[in-house]
Amino acid sequence: MDMTGEERIAAPRDVVWAALNDPDILKQCIPGCQSLEKISPTELTATVKLKIGPVSASFNGEVTLSNINAPESYTISGEGKGGIAGFAKGGADVTLEEEGGETILRYEAKAQVGGKIAQLGSRLVDSSAKKLAQQFFADFTAALNGQATA
Repeated sequence: MDMTGEERIAAPRDVVWAALNDPDILKQCIPGCQSLEKISPTELTATVKLKIGPVSASFNGEVTLSNINAPESYTISGEGKGGIAGFAKGGADVTLEEEGGETILRYEAKAQVGGKIAQLGSRLVDSSAKKLAQQFFADFTAALNGQATA
């Protein structure tokens, strides 16, 4: 599965970069996130509970940041195991471009799923992934706007 997107965020690039690297903000924004811990400057562990079609699962995973070029870009990659529901692994290249006090966040993501989730069919998995991405960015933008006005 491949997914690309672009989000315009009404905040300066440094603020967006800081938020993308703040486990507390990310935990609020990742749909179904139960826990998110930073174990090093480039490694995080997470537990995320999701429902995709008829399959509900709790995924335990690890996330690694690489190719870090602060505050412009990084690569995020991770893998999560959901027991009998299956697994998900993938990554995304994220770039931030400043444009007149706002930030344009662009991402290119690739993911693979296996187990029961893969049996649901790519259309359902793809549409679920797109909805989760939309939810993340809506919550991320709201968190940043709340932070900017606080």
